[in-house]
Amino acid sequence: MEPVLTDQSGLLTIFYDGACPLCTAEINVYRNCRGSEEVAFVDVSAHDSGLVAADLDKANALKRFHVRLTDGRLVSGAQGFGHVWLALPAWHWLGRIVLLPVMLRATEAVYCGFLIVRPASQWIWRVKSSARSHQ
Repeated sequence: MEPVLTDQSGLLTIFYDGACPLCTAEINVYRNCRGSEEVAFVDVSAHDSGLVAADLDKANALKRFHVRLTDGRLVSGAQGFGHVWLALPAWHWLGRIVLLPVMLRATEAVYCGFLIVRPASQWIWRVKSSARSHQ
């Protein structure tokens, strides 16, 4: 078990589900971006049950995307994505747009819709990946 995350020296910290193939693919995109050296990545699925951070338990961390901002605030969903994108130079423009109040509400609605279909999307991704590996 990884220890509870307590301090990442002011880095933006992304909490993600490493057991989710969609999530892992997206995180790999971010890891390969300029600016990612200023981001900490925490695979929540690697933790036993309980806390993954002082104010975030594993069950809630797996339900939604969470990000710890450099000022210590914990945000989730579309707001979390917006801050990640803001921190990565290639995506900065998208972060600025998503964090506008009207866009944030709309993006959060889309994200909540995605959460409903996420299990089916994960299953499809796994089936396709399995089929490709057997070719």
